[in-house]
Amino acid sequence: MVRLVEAMQAEGFATPVLVASNDPDASGLGKAAGLGVPVAAVDHRQYRGNRSAFEAELLKPLLAAEPDVLCLAGFMRVLTPDFVGQFAGRMLNIHPSLLPKYPGLHTHQRALDAGDAEAGCTVHEVTPVLDDGPVLGQSRVRILPDDDAQSLAARVLVEEHTLYPQVLRRFVQARSAH
Repeated sequence: MVRLVEAMQAEGFATPVLVASNDPDASGLGKAAGLGVPVAAVDHRQYRGNRSAFEAELLKPLLAAEPDVLCLAGFMRVLTPDFVGQFAGRMLNIHPSLLPKYPGLHTHQRALDAGDAEAGCTVHEVTPVLDDGPVLGQSRVRILPDDDAQSLAARVLVEEHTLYPQVLRRFVQARSAH
């Protein structure tokens, strides 16, 4: 999220209008506020078993901010088809694997367990199916013989910080051209 905001502010291809979280204690909220971006938090734990009510509350600050594009970054909640549908074609996510390989969790360990030679990250459009939207960009890293899930995750994260702003810039520019 910080890399996205920094890229937008430095390069001017978009204006960050809100950083929202499902965790009021998320460190990113303070970082975003420090960068001058409005923030909002809706604690999903208050809505246990009622995803629709959580999403309705989350929509309030999102819709008020009037974003052209939603960028998920570290948002670890599965969103319903109704929520995703409201932002169809304009919601992006970054995932720490080379999709379609390893949707969901524990991606680095799964790549290691499979004996893969490489891992990486994917920026994709969000659709109602988890980690299944059109791929907009990928970055690859070699898996080293002494890698564990943590060391691999650290190297993939470096790539995420480069890839996501690049893909967002292209995505926004393509939308502006239409």
